Amino acid sequence: MQHFHSVSILVSIAAFCAWCNHRFVKLPSAIGVMAVSLLLSIGSIVLERFGLIDTSKIAAFVSVFNFEDLVLHSMLGLLLFAGGMSVNLQELKEQKGVVMALSSLGVIIGAAITGSLFWIGARLIGLELPFIFALLLGAIVSPTDAVAILGIMRKVGVSRSLELKLVGESLFNDGIGVVVFLAVSSLAFGGSLGVGGVVTTLVVEVVGGVALGALLGWIAYQVIKSVDQYVVEILVTLALAMGGYSLAEVLHVSAPICVVVAGLIIGNQGRELAMSHHTREHLDTFWELIDELLNVVLFVLVGLEVLILSLSGQQILAGLIAICAMLVSRFISVGSTITVMRRFRGFSPHVVKILTWGGLRGGISVALALSLPDGEMRDLLVVCTYVAVLFSVLVQGVTLPGLLRRVSLIKPTQSPIEIP
Repeated sequence: MQHFHSVSILVSIAAFCAWCNHRFVKLPSAIGVMAVSLLLSIGSIVLERFGLIDTSKIAAFVSVFNFEDLVLHSMLGLLLFAGGMSVNLQELKEQKGVVMALSSLGVIIGAAITGSLFWIGARLIGLELPFIFALLLGAIVSPTDAVAILGIMRKVGVSRSLELKLVGESLFNDGIGVVVFLAVSSLAFGGSLGVGGVVTTLVVEVVGGVALGALLGWIAYQVIKSVDQYVVEILVTLALAMGGYSLAEVLHVSAPICVVVAGLIIGNQGRELAMSHHTREHLDTFWELIDELLNVVLFVLVGLEVLILSLSGQQILAGLIAICAMLVSRFISVGSTITVMRRFRGFSPHVVKILTWGGLRGGISVALALSLPDGEMRDLLVVCTYVAVLFSVLVQGVTLPGLLRRVSLIKPTQSPIEIP
């Protein structure tokens, strides 16, 4: 019963934040609710300074939710499955080269550059940080967030090609990013993996995730094709998302990649060949509701997490260094990838700027940081990650629509932005 009360309070807070955003703030859903919940948290801290409230009870409530377990082992599978279902596979194939490069090599290169730059910056402010932990921060903030960016893309009205580059990269690099994080954290905390072991783990996790997702997606497709009852068909997709994610974790293959692949199969072949029009309408409504609800709850929790963080001036300064390292590494990894691929296809002159600034970080980075073992290094990395995520969502996310319009030289009322 205690868990039910806690979830009820959290959903009520999420509903209030969503209402405030829709009524007053008017930002894309994920960004707006995070901004409102962060303001509530900061307001609570200020009121406590004046002796008006005691935030310890609020912090205790937030601590009830194991953020990393909630995100990495519960929400992420459903969110990625819903994201995969919304992507047109044929359109994604046209962008497969860019998406594959950015979501694989881009993550690895970005993690290495971010870690190196952060290590140099940390030493300049007097932090004696082992290089492997700086590299671990790079792995934490390398995956981009599909949730926030998708809402912005749709609100501004960009071309499908640009939307697919950003969203497709974000859907797949979550899986790659988690594997890279696990490999680096194993090295950082005395694991037995060597360089060869890291590479082997990466290949097995990724290939295994794709294979398992394809197999489970095909089985679910055959099951859905055999019936014409939308309740049963929706239950099959829910079982596929939840059961597939859990099975992938048990088999030690990439669970995020598994559910994305399964979602792509159901959202394309399943939608077109195995479902009636009536079922498709109900299925889309169901998964849109699941997606919106989990997004709101996730970003509300991100905003409330500030209440349980121990912040110091040096840690916040290190967080600002992490922001700079994150942006520079993103520019280098995206720029180098696009430069190589320009030999084979054309790109907009501004695509590097947009992909750099549009690479938002979100809840998965916070969850990865919070999953680290307790210790001084964990506290530093959690604060740096949190500062970087706040900047990414609240600054990059809010200003991205303006950047899109400025580089494309259009007004908000004009036709959608076209970037090949």
